Amino acid sequence: MSSYPEPPPVGSEAETLLGSLERQRATFAYKCADLTAEQMRRTIGASQLTIAGLLKHLALMEDLNFTGTLVGQSLPSPWADHETDDLNEHAWRTATDDNPPELYALWERAVARSRTAVSAALTTGDPGLTFDVRPGVPCSLRRLLVDLIEEYARHTGHADLLREAIDGRVGEDPPGERYAYSLD
Repeated sequence: MSSYPEPPPVGSEAETLLGSLERQRATFAYKCADLTAEQMRRTIGASQLTIAGLLKHLALMEDLNFTGTLVGQSLPSPWADHETDDLNEHAWRTATDDNPPELYALWERAVARSRTAVSAALTTGDPGLTFDVRPGVPCSLRRLLVDLIEEYARHTGHADLLREAIDGRVGEDPPGERYAYSLD
């Protein structure tokens, strides 16, 4: 039986924020798991939203927020090959051309980079750590974490609806035991 994270009942600000983000990531991964290329491309109703698009979009959001904004590094491939203003549109538009293993790996690599960036930032401060997103425009790590939690919550809801239409998978949490997220 697998396990999945959730915010600790009593924890530090960082553990609470990261526990919430990790729970959203785990639930999103559960909603997107084990799909064929055709299933990942499926839409419902008039919407053009797909599981493939959600995976690629959230990989981009991970890299934009943490690799680009927090760490200040150039974005990795496939984002480095496109105009910054067009990245989000590119992610949504091209996702259905990608095969499932590529999409899962793209998202997993972006999440791994994000975890590394956030962990490094937390060694020098707390979630209130501020940095400039542009010269003279400050932002806190707290704000980036809250933004990504919101991004995942919204898109996990989309994935939930799509997945139910694809094969009937429903449920708020992945199967398995819960554990309280800890920075240790």
